[in-house]
Amino acid sequence: TSGVTIVTATDAGGTAHGMTVSAFCSLSLHPPLVLVCIARDSSILPVLRQASYFAVNILTANQEAISRRFAELDDANRFHGIGYSRGTFGTALIDDVLAWLECRLVGTHDGGDHEIFIGEVESAHARAERPLLYYRGGYATLER
Repeated sequence: TSGVTIVTATDAGGTAHGMTVSAFCSLSLHPPLVLVCIARDSSILPVLRQASYFAVNILTANQEAISRRFAELDDANRFHGIGYSRGTFGTALIDDVLAWLECRLVGTHDGGDHEIFIGEVESAHARAERPLLYYRGGYATLER
């Protein structure tokens, strides 16, 4: 089981790009580092390679449709009709997510058919909601 996130970055022209990512995790508390793994054939890869900052938007249980949209639609139409604001560093922060992290890109590493992007968390926000989860090829929620 993994949480579902949408990683966003802004290209040199100021256009927001994003994609659904389940390969996200915490790397370090001091300094606060996270990592995301991006497939080499992903449309966001060239944008992330040139970006100084990226954001991780952690989705709530009621945002499955947004996850599917960012996983399936072509990159040019993913943000159409989706509410978001720009963070301190220009990244797209999707409305009503469980949490978001704005990260300064501090490293990249080869990961076979993926590239691993390491970000230092520069700003963050969270709220109390149920997370959207991905398990065995489908979506799930967490109940207490």
